[in-house]
Amino acid sequence: MTAPSNLNIVPFVSVDHMMRLVLKVGIETFLTELAAVIEDDFRRWEQFDKTPRIASHSKEGVIELMPTSDGTLYGFKYVNGHPKNTKEGRQTVTAFGVLSDVGNGYPMLLSEMTILTALRTAAMSAVAAKHLARANAKTMAIIGNGAQSEFQALAFKAIVGISELRLYDIDPSATERCARNLAGKGFAIKSCSSSQEAVEGADIITTVTADKQYATILSDNMVGPGVHINAVGGDCPGKTELHKDILLRSDIFVEYPPQTRIEGEIQQLDADYPVKELWEVIAGKRGGRQSERTITLFDSVGFAIEDFSALRYVRSKLQETGLYIDLDLLADPDEPRDLYGMLLRCEAKLREA
Repeated sequence: MTAPSNLNIVPFVSVDHMMRLVLKVGIETFLTELAAVIEDDFRRWEQFDKTPRIASHSKEGVIELMPTSDGTLYGFKYVNGHPKNTKEGRQTVTAFGVLSDVGNGYPMLLSEMTILTALRTAAMSAVAAKHLARANAKTMAIIGNGAQSEFQALAFKAIVGISELRLYDIDPSATERCARNLAGKGFAIKSCSSSQEAVEGADIITTVTADKQYATILSDNMVGPGVHINAVGGDCPGKTELHKDILLRSDIFVEYPPQTRIEGEIQQLDADYPVKELWEVIAGKRGGRQSERTITLFDSVGFAIEDFSALRYVRSKLQETGLYIDLDLLADPDEPRDLYGMLLRCEAKLREA
């Protein structure tokens, strides 16, 4: 994408633009290409600034900032998580993000990230499963059929080869909606009446529930040898989905341990309990699955580098698609030190009008 001719202009990708971009590219192609960008950035993990996200917690939910930089670009995401919102007709998670030039500090992109976060979360989940699940995995159980579920299913189909889905939610209407939305997308779909039924015969188990509480979505007896668990829903302090005994039986992979120990499933374990970093597997610095009988667990909480990758990918699509508008976001005085002069010139124009 070429730089705007006016220094005050920043490309803005709205929700409508994002939807049109996904549809123009094709959702499975979008997920596959985004996954490749995430893998590229994980291979150069050591180049990035890394810090746990900055969170403001309340009894109702959480508001977070997620920043990172590779020394050339800087990116951050603003995101919330408020499970009660669905009862008020609002999204549980909303987000927007910014990508900037480290050299001059100017923003290069402002984008919605509610839809984009769902896409990058699904792509990240599938990337992890690509490296950790058994090679012949075909069946996935999705427990929690909310806003993330269809994206997860399509990412696992495109990237891992999943063709059978077993769906369960405590709200049957959520399962019905998910099955309806995924009809004709190349899946054999079974709607289940319990989480126990959903995991029967599953190669991969995705848990993606929303309630902010310590929960046991999976009990120890539900997880057999060789399963890969994609634990997505436990993503803040006081919110988990798996029984502790499952963790103790699993080979655990995380994004960024200092953040995951606060927010992930492993908040249930001792602070020094050994876990493995997924970036090392992707970069070829350590092995992934050890055997066909190993239980692998991706304790996913989402990390800023994934959002950086998503923003970088979206920006790469703007010139060819034109799916953005120019946003007059930054002051651009005729002389950089004469900011007040802009007000005087504006005042003069208003008087002339």
